[in-house]
Order: sequence, then C-alpha cells, then structure tokens
Amino acid sequence: MEKKNDSLVTEFILLGIPHTEGLETILFVLFLPFYACTLLGNLSILVAVLSSTCLHTPMYFFLGNLSVFDMSFSSVTCPKMLLYLMGLSPIISYKACVSQLFFFHFLGSIECFLYTVMAYDRFTAICYPLRYTVIMNPRICLALAVGTWLLGCIHSSILTLLTFILPYCGPNEVDHFFCDIPALLPLACADTSLAQKVSFTNVGLVSLICCLLILVSYTRITISILSISSTEGHHRAFSTCSAHLIAILCAYGPIITVYLQPTPNPMLETVVQILMNLVGPMLNPLIYTLRNKEVKTALKKILHRTNYVSES
Repeated sequence: MEKKNDSLVTEFILLGIPHTEGLETILFVLFLPFYACTLLGNLSILVAVLSSTCLHTPMYFFLGNLSVFDMSFSSVTCPKMLLYLMGLSPIISYKACVSQLFFFHFLGSIECFLYTVMAYDRFTAICYPLRYTVIMNPRICLALAVGTWLLGCIHSSILTLLTFILPYCGPNEVDHFFCDIPALLPLACADTSLAQKVSFTNVGLVSLICCLLILVSYTRITISILSISSTEGHHRAFSTCSAHLIAILCAYGPIITVYLQPTPNPMLETVVQILMNLVGPMLNPLIYTLRNKEVKTALKKILHRTNYVSES
C-alpha cells in the first residue's frame, strides 16, 4: 500500500454499533425517523427565526445558530451510520475519517461555546434589562458567534492533528460507528500517551470552563430573579431560562460520560454517542418550541401562510 500521512492505512472499516449483529434493519427503522425529525425540527426553528421579525433579537439569533449546528452535527455521523445499517459498505477513507473527526469536534465544541454565549445573553437580559440592547447589539452578537467558530476550529484542529499525526499501520477496524479519538488511538502503531493526555485535558478544560461560566451566569440570574417581587415576574424569568438549562443538561451529560471517564466502557460510549448524535439535536427544537410562545406563534404563522398558498 502507498504511504499516506506516514501511515500504511488508506481506509478504515467502521465496525458499527457493538453487539447488534442481525438488528441492522430494526436499528435503521428506529434511527431514520430520529434523524429526519432532527433535520425537520431544527430547519423549522431556523425558518421561524429568519422569517419572523419579532424573533430578530439576540436570543433567537443564537437559537438560529444552534439549529444550524444541530443539523450539521447530526449530519457528520448519522448518514454514514444509516448507510451501514442498510447493508452498504462500512469502509471510510482515511481523508473522510479525518474530516469526520474534525467536524464532529468542531461542531460539538461550537455548541458548547454557544450554550455559554446563550447563558451570557440570558444573564444580560435579566440582570441588566435597561442596558440589554446596548450590551447585546448586533455587532457584539456577530462577534460572539464568529468567536465560537474560531475557538471551535482551534479546539478541533489540535485534537485532529494529535490523532492523525500518529502512524496507522493496521489493523484498520474501528470498533465504533464513526471515527472518534477513543476508537482510533488503539489502532495507532506508536505511543498514544500524549494524544490521550492532551485530548482528555483539552475536552475537559473546554467543558469545565464553559460549565463554570454558565454556572456563574445562572447564579447571578437566580439572585436577580429572587429579588423580583412579583410572582408573574418570577415565572416569566424562570420560563425564559428553563429551556436553555434543559438543553445544557442534555448536551453536557454525554460529553462528561464519554470523554471524562477514567476507564472507557466501549458499550456505554456507543449508547451515549448515539444519544448525543441523534436524540440531543432532535430534543432542542422540542425543548425550545414547547416552552416558548413566540417561537410557537411564529411557526403557526408559517404553517398558516403555507396552507393558504397551497390552497390558492
């Protein structure tokens, strides 16, 4: 075989979901609706945010960004997994494997940063309501969004470089349904201790810093809410933040379980990764639409407009 990136391996074989031999058709029928709902739900949120002028605020600007990232995040791994479950080739080229790992961590880290920015947005709205439009002006919102992209790119580039600078001489069977660091490093024919330590530290630091910033924001938010005298004010403030908190728990739970456990459990990792790739991105539209009257109203207007056009 021709050498490629100091490696004899030019392609990898994804072994898929462990202990599911013979269940491929059932899993395909189960997972396809999840992926379809993820795309449809997040696309609906994005269309609502773009088309409704009442949603042209910082909060919904970041929610629209989150919808884009959720659709993209699921699309990094799910199509290949669904094709494998249909009985098509489980082989993935070396370059495609590099791309899959890069974009998985790129989009995943952007989502973490975006949740942190959204917490800051809620903190500003509740703690400094009179200065909110000045602090969260369009230029600042754009800078925060671009900043999440840049930080995600740096974070993912480090992890991807450390993983694929190692030589892969064979075997080339990845015991997972997509290319990820814990599944690839055991295949490297060189010392992986540096890559393991840096990836553990990198993912751990990003998650920890984001969690701390979110915790600080919501501590200040809670103090401000408790100082509100009216019960209606309490309810409105808590309802504004509850959807974001639920989404954060759904996002950070899998990250902590997969990447920060001292002794990796392949089966547990696979189950959690499926939840993170399929269920989490699908839940975000439900979380935000079911608890948000403005988004529901915007979606109803779009549906009414669509029905009117189709009837006419």
